[in-house]
Amino acid sequence: MSLDLTGDVVALTTALCDIPSVSGDEQAIADVVEGALRALPHLEVLRDGDAVVARTALGRPARVVLAGHLDTVPIKDNLPVTIKDDILYGRGTVDMKGGVAVMLTIAASLPEPRHDLTFVFYDHEEVASRLNGLGRLVRTHPDWLAGDFAILGEPSNASVEGGCQGTMRIQITVPGVAAHSARSWRGVNAIHGVGAVLDLLRAYEPRQPVVDGLRYREGLNAVKVEGGIAGNVIPDECRIWINYRFAPDRDGAQAEAHLRELFAGFEIEVQDLAPGARPGLDKPAAREFVEAVGGVVEAKLGWTDVARFAQLGIPAVNYGPGDPLLAHTDHEHCPAQDIRDSLAKLLKWLG
Repeated sequence: MSLDLTGDVVALTTALCDIPSVSGDEQAIADVVEGALRALPHLEVLRDGDAVVARTALGRPARVVLAGHLDTVPIKDNLPVTIKDDILYGRGTVDMKGGVAVMLTIAASLPEPRHDLTFVFYDHEEVASRLNGLGRLVRTHPDWLAGDFAILGEPSNASVEGGCQGTMRIQITVPGVAAHSARSWRGVNAIHGVGAVLDLLRAYEPRQPVVDGLRYREGLNAVKVEGGIAGNVIPDECRIWINYRFAPDRDGAQAEAHLRELFAGFEIEVQDLAPGARPGLDKPAAREFVEAVGGVVEAKLGWTDVARFAQLGIPAVNYGPGDPLLAHTDHEHCPAQDIRDSLAKLLKWLG
């Protein structure tokens, strides 16, 4: 199979979606993307596993990185793509084959862009962070990702979302003393003890800090509780899992310190941590991009791979076609005009 990168971007989106590429099964789509890019003589093409990187080398004073993942969540009777009333229905139409199609079209359309360009198409975004293809490139080939500004083509309703929140998951273990429930006074009920943790959560007032001009809204929530072994045993242990979404003015260490202070006296284990990313809108390339696509920016309330660019000191934003609230849903769909508009704005800025 081959891809036509010079035709209609909506048709290209459909073709990409119709290549099954559930996380872990990206080889076929990576092969056709690599083949299409290697046919473009103005690009150097590199590959690591199922991640494909292509870049210009024109000696421009600035370099822009455009990145998107090739994988999707599992298909659920929603492929091949169907089109009705100029809306694409099917897995990947939102998350994020439309964004990938836009980037591939730009790669073919602009042999001499105003800025040098690097295109990154990577694997394993929809699964465990340790498998993420962009994270692998950060670790093994950071030079492939070098740039002054990055755009992640995640769905954002074709508007700019700056930076992203950090996320941390902790487990709090509350001890008790086991006893027969008929003689409960001889024990200490660990599940009841979790009430003190819940009281702290109910009373907690999340911050809404302004970071680089954007207002972020934090969140602290219990997401799972587990305890007890039988219907007639006072539980001697109860565990509660808490998710903290924190603004990018805090790093991981500061977020952990905040939770340890809030839950002082409880046994805490950090089980997952992904720092956020500041918007970086004070950088010239970022300001130029925002002005070119409409001048309106919102804070990204969630975690995305822009944080991986932040690790490398590269300011990054989320910008792509499709409503993020429809990502991963059985009725995933994207207006074709969103894809066309995203392409037109990026071409105008980069051309």
